Amino acid sequence: MTAASGKRLGKILVKSGLISQEQLEEALQEADGRSLSATLSDLGYADDAKIAQAVAEEMGLPFVDLGVYEIDANAAANISSELCRRYTVLPVKVQDDELVVAMADPANIFAIDDLRIVTGYDIRPVVASESDLASAIEKFVTSQTNVEDMVGALEDTTGVSEEEEAAADLEDEESAVAKLMNLIVTEAIRQGAGDIYIEPHEQEMRVRYRVDGVCQEQFRSPKKMHRQLISRLKIASGMDIAEKRIPQDGRFGVVMDGKSVDFRVAVLPLVHGEMSVMRLLRRDSIMMSLEDLGFLDQPLQKLMEALSLPYGAILVTGPTGSGKSTTLYAAINRTNDIATNLITVEDPVEYRLAGLSQVQVNEKAGLTFAAALRSILRQDPDTVMIGEIRDKETGTIAIEAALTGHLVLSTLHTNDAPSAVTRLTEMGIEPFLTASAVTAVLAQRLSRRLCPECKEEYIPEEDALKRIGFPFQPGNPPKLYRHRGCKKCGGIGYKGRMGVHEVLTISEAVERMTVENASADEIKRQAVSEGMLTLRDDGFEKVKMGLTSIEEILRVVV
Repeated sequence: MTAASGKRLGKILVKSGLISQEQLEEALQEADGRSLSATLSDLGYADDAKIAQAVAEEMGLPFVDLGVYEIDANAAANISSELCRRYTVLPVKVQDDELVVAMADPANIFAIDDLRIVTGYDIRPVVASESDLASAIEKFVTSQTNVEDMVGALEDTTGVSEEEEAAADLEDEESAVAKLMNLIVTEAIRQGAGDIYIEPHEQEMRVRYRVDGVCQEQFRSPKKMHRQLISRLKIASGMDIAEKRIPQDGRFGVVMDGKSVDFRVAVLPLVHGEMSVMRLLRRDSIMMSLEDLGFLDQPLQKLMEALSLPYGAILVTGPTGSGKSTTLYAAINRTNDIATNLITVEDPVEYRLAGLSQVQVNEKAGLTFAAALRSILRQDPDTVMIGEIRDKETGTIAIEAALTGHLVLSTLHTNDAPSAVTRLTEMGIEPFLTASAVTAVLAQRLSRRLCPECKEEYIPEEDALKRIGFPFQPGNPPKLYRHRGCKKCGGIGYKGRMGVHEVLTISEAVERMTVENASADEIKRQAVSEGMLTLRDDGFEKVKMGLTSIEEILRVVV
């Protein structure tokens, strides 16, 4: 926004009473190259939305909230990204042979004239907030790369070997494959995806993202893109591009908007070609505290008490993708300080942290969990994190380490917390050792959060609540929330995820039952009688709080 447009905007805002003349003069002095809207927002005098609404009212133009407005991607493609950024504008639809353009400064007649000449349309301006426009421009303009055009760029790449093709592609950052890979990676980061799937089929290639635990198809393209895309991915991840017969894995990293994202890549040979799965590992997610993970007060207090002990084993259980690694790293962040020797052994090392001693398992070279753990214990650690207890040997060493004054954090694959105790016995670990060493077991799942913009209040039927065991007072069913869907959540009704937790502390009674080889159900009944909230109880509490829906809890909790 130019100085002239800033002054023009300032007059409108003062006239509307949104800001005072003194506030305007201060903002103009503080701007330092920034737009007036951004400066006013930083100073706390007016937010973007109110500024845009004041401009719209003064000029007699419609105001649009781009967070919920359905933008026509074909309309957005009428203007180049350079022009959109220069004038902070975005076409949102074509109506009555006019191009409707969202603008932060609709009084900029030079911008409107340029848009009319470039597009050939008459321009009908509407007003949107500057921050919403910036986000929408990134989403609809920088990602408008046409996959079919990329395919066309590959039409003449014949008569060379795959190795030469891949090497040439790597050197040419503007190549079609480079653009497609960049598009896939950047869009996944922007959408908050956890995994990217590149899947070959007989006639086409499909790309899907897993967002908030649910797969969503992004696009399909002709099969001819697939081979070069996988070759480029292999080179970036440090794999052998000539090997197509066996699975391979690797990793690479990118920095976007100042944030580091690591990609853990696995390639698997299928009937129609090689499938690739990329897991996105965000550095900021591991710097979360336990308080940020969605714990209720009671389970969090129990877990904190176990972490405050200088010894003992704390186990985290749950299926793949349930957030166990994030929870372990949050626990590590709590126990890690300059006076503590903390070592981890993982397969693979998902997050690489400065100042933390991390061991990567390499079974081909003989560096198993058990071998690494034996060596680690000679380093006199205070806290040890083991990626997973997979066998008797690893479990026995971990339990013995917990008994000899070490705090041990690890994971198991069980459905609930009480089952972890019996799983160790099934592995061949003596029950009396388990009973003495384990101080707490955390079982968890990840549940999607209801979108705060569109969640819908309702009163459920009592019969339905009784069927699923939802606690309520007969004759007075609670007001709950369910998903609906809007533009801000992509029409899904959910945005983001949180943990659902079950914390079992090993009391004297549970310890005695463990030694007596009691079943997981018996241990669970005892723990519940002592006040343990089950996964379902914890989930239902979060339903009552309006954080998620009954359907979502029933989806993730058995």
